Amino acid sequence: MPHPQETLDVWSVEGRFQHLVYSPQGGIEGVLIDTDGVPTQFVFGRHDEGAASAFAGLQPGQALVIEGIEEEPSHKGEASHTVYRFERLASVDGHAPTPARIDEGIEGTVLRLNYARHGEANGVVLDTGDFVHTRPEGFARLGLTIGDKVRVEGPARPLAVGKGCVVEAVRINGQPCVPGKK
Repeated sequence: MPHPQETLDVWSVEGRFQHLVYSPQGGIEGVLIDTDGVPTQFVFGRHDEGAASAFAGLQPGQALVIEGIEEEPSHKGEASHTVYRFERLASVDGHAPTPARIDEGIEGTVLRLNYARHGEANGVVLDTGDFVHTRPEGFARLGLTIGDKVRVEGPARPLAVGKGCVVEAVRINGQPCVPGKK
């Protein structure tokens, strides 16, 4: 039997950035803004690791417009403020947010390897603080090792924590990260 069509209201909320909200594991699971003296929280999806990057580099007090869907009351207890499920960052200080892109490439030295949740190497961290994501098949194809000098091309966005970017590598040292891609 089909389920009745459910409509969700996406709210556009204006406020001032306060701070990021951390998970018990140290990740970023949301953001808190001030809406005319009232705290308002936006939470990211459990597997939406890129959502936090939209807020990298923001300073407390910056004007934001965030879109979200109001969360249902939690079975764990009553919230002390309104909570929304984050959908998108619509503006920062009156301007559309612009994701960082690195098309000309970055250069650095491989400082350490990075591993996917299942333990396979999926990229490298450079001495610049940038994380270069190659996916496991790209890492295996390129044979990168600690100390290698690299020039990386591909789209980038700020890391959720710290300085630097996460770069979705398209080419490293002129070589495509995925076979058949130019």
